[in-house]
Amino acid sequence: MATKKVTVTIPEDLLDEIRAEAAERGLSAYVAEALRFKRDRDRLRELADWLQEEHGSLTEEERTAAFEELEDLDAEHERRRTAGTHGAGEAA
Repeated sequence: MATKKVTVTIPEDLLDEIRAEAAERGLSAYVAEALRFKRDRDRLRELADWLQEEHGSLTEEERTAAFEELEDLDAEHERRRTAGTHGAGEAA
């Protein structure tokens, strides 16, 4: 993957915290991951806004069902993360 060096300004205290957390991965990898996450959330928000414009707001039942599904997905992700391996046929 091609990369490009850029200059950004970050508050010093935040940079210190990030460097401590990013230790083994490195600062560049940590920042790239954070930017991808932010970009993905922005895109998801745009999609949610468009869907709401097209189809209206969610009902309380739909919202509850969606949050329950997210909780299930989070629990499965955590289970796989702590297991450290994936069973045959399971997606990573």
